[in-house]
Amino acid sequence: MLTAPRLVLALAASIWLAVPGLATAQLAGRASLRATPITTPPAIDGILDDEAWRGQSQPTGEWLSYNPLHGSRIAQTTRVWVGYDARYLYFAFQCDDPDPSQIKTSITRRDNIWNDDWVGFSLDALGTGQTSYHFLANPSGIQLDMINTASGNEDESPDYIWDSAGHLNDRGYAVEMRVPLASIRFKGGDQVRMGVLFWRRVSRTGVSVAWPALEPGKWVFEKHASLIFDRLESILTREVIPSATFSTDQERDTPARWSAADGHGDLGVSTKIGLTPTVTMDATINPDFSQVESDAFQIEVNQRYPVFFSEKRPFFMEGSGLMTLAGSGMDSSMIAAVHTRRIVNPSVGIKLTGSAGRLQFGTLSALDDVPSGFEGRIDVEDRLFNIARAQYSPGEGNYIGAIATDMESGADFNRVAGSDLSWRVGSRQRVTGMILYSNSHGTEGSDSGGLAGSASWTYSTRRQNIQGFIEHYDRDFRMDTAFYNRVGFTSGWGYTDWNFYPAKGRFAWIRRITPFIYSQAGEDRVAGGSERVTVPGIRMNFTRQGFLRVDKIIGHEPWQHQRFTLSRPRFQGQIQPFRWIRVSGNINWGAATFYDDIAPFAGWSRNTSFDISWQPTTRMNQSIGYTRVDFRHADTRERVYDLDLVNTRTTFQFTKQFFVRAIAQYDSLRARVLTDYLASYELRPGTVAYVGYGSLYERRDYLGDAWISGAGDYLGTRRGFFMKASYLYRF
Repeated sequence: MLTAPRLVLALAASIWLAVPGLATAQLAGRASLRATPITTPPAIDGILDDEAWRGQSQPTGEWLSYNPLHGSRIAQTTRVWVGYDARYLYFAFQCDDPDPSQIKTSITRRDNIWNDDWVGFSLDALGTGQTSYHFLANPSGIQLDMINTASGNEDESPDYIWDSAGHLNDRGYAVEMRVPLASIRFKGGDQVRMGVLFWRRVSRTGVSVAWPALEPGKWVFEKHASLIFDRLESILTREVIPSATFSTDQERDTPARWSAADGHGDLGVSTKIGLTPTVTMDATINPDFSQVESDAFQIEVNQRYPVFFSEKRPFFMEGSGLMTLAGSGMDSSMIAAVHTRRIVNPSVGIKLTGSAGRLQFGTLSALDDVPSGFEGRIDVEDRLFNIARAQYSPGEGNYIGAIATDMESGADFNRVAGSDLSWRVGSRQRVTGMILYSNSHGTEGSDSGGLAGSASWTYSTRRQNIQGFIEHYDRDFRMDTAFYNRVGFTSGWGYTDWNFYPAKGRFAWIRRITPFIYSQAGEDRVAGGSERVTVPGIRMNFTRQGFLRVDKIIGHEPWQHQRFTLSRPRFQGQIQPFRWIRVSGNINWGAATFYDDIAPFAGWSRNTSFDISWQPTTRMNQSIGYTRVDFRHADTRERVYDLDLVNTRTTFQFTKQFFVRAIAQYDSLRARVLTDYLASYELRPGTVAYVGYGSLYERRDYLGDAWISGAGDYLGTRRGFFMKASYLYRF
């Protein structure tokens, strides 16, 4: 049997030999721009008075809208300059606005500018139509960067090293960006071609525009213009990041006494080495996998499916888009085929990612140590994870992929192999599919195997969208690297909507009206019965980033071989009435199921939630989220549970590099309050210092030398302090 790394290497070699020299052929025939060689580097200060920008701007033509509607012109105009030297790519934008006083900006943490005005570009550095870097900045120069892959969509997890600055001026605002060649992967030489697309967001109107224009059903890979450089020399990435952490924790022994502090310090090192211009190895020994950000409290009571928490650890986040399978995501049972939070306590990890022509590939290996306190238990052993992934692209945005995963833990193992496909049929249709087979051996000596698969079809125009999706999971399917909702079922759904665009003169505040209908049917062999769901509704998009969605869930679902009715009207909306405040909320009520494994019953519930983001100054942001759930027995109306969740975050950004943040979270059902305070200084990604303090308060009483949960007063039960420092050295 081929191991995961051998599978990827064999596939890479065969495809590379079969299709040499095809990396940038797809950019032929596209609109083209030629970057300007720069002899005197510009100062990155947001003021376009440098010699590099005195020439003619790039001839991009009209920028047309793509969200929330396609093909419209806006009053704001944008000019772009592109230059380069031996070490950097340079981009400059002059964003004119007829009313500069209405421009929205903030000085905030990285990747938190979606509600501001912003401008930036998508760069397909290899020209393969499979991977694109997205670099954006707001008028204050705050950065947002992402990696976009044909399978994984946009991923904000990676933080690249680049520089940006913004400045408000009498015409609007200007932004300058400097991207080191060492931060991107490309093939050097003469007449280097990359794909590029520029975009801009106007916050107060809620409209995003792009050049080249993005038509319905198309994304950047089908629309990139050709950006030509006379000559670029590849620079191999070489980075080392040593890190040091210290933490101390305490638990309350009695109402009057805390336990002795349990302090722990650690040193680690991570490195990134460019083996070739397009292949990189990441390795880490004794890594710092601490999560600086606490998970927001979510509703975890009476959930049919497990609650998903996203990955936040840097080593695992970068390059995660390559590991995404076609057809996976929130609309399917397979949320993620590679969910690295399954690797709980890794001690060492190594990744290899790269491309060869139209082939992309990646491997990940990590040793997951036994959690502290479980050493010596026969049923708990170290786990070794190996993951391999490859994608071959015959054309932009299309690919055929393969994946292999392996988990070994003593006598227990789980091995999965499969393939996926994403293919555009003409200009308006796309089909996707995936198939996986698992082979497992349990600690009790049992062997099992199972099949899982899905397929989808989408059709998209400016007027209508149609989608169809089917999936099947055997009862014995198992994938230890994945996050999926359930097994032992077969299901399918269909969706269609119709878009209407009111005349701007009469209804200027309404941008789009979209009636829709969703219908799903399936058979759940574990829950024991059929499921039927229909959701008719309407969605409206307004100015000020506003929307309103009204729909109703109608149908039934099985649980523990019983049938339960579904009937719930739902209202969801959002609006940003002023630059400094954004409000969103939803409410739904009606028939619900109490998912007890022994004695389930029909219930009635009402779910209400709202979120407020308040920005009194450009440096301060306050967000408050509140959720209320009332659950009653359907027949007796007897109270089963009430739940209140509150999540608050207060952030003050002194400079681009330094901020302080306070989080407070409350869960009424579990009677707990979490507080989390953090001071952070980040000179650049990888060079950072954190100091934090957290505490957990729970409702407890102390009787007879024992704690009684849910009674008495709120007491601090746990508290901890931590420090972290790391430094990125690039050589």
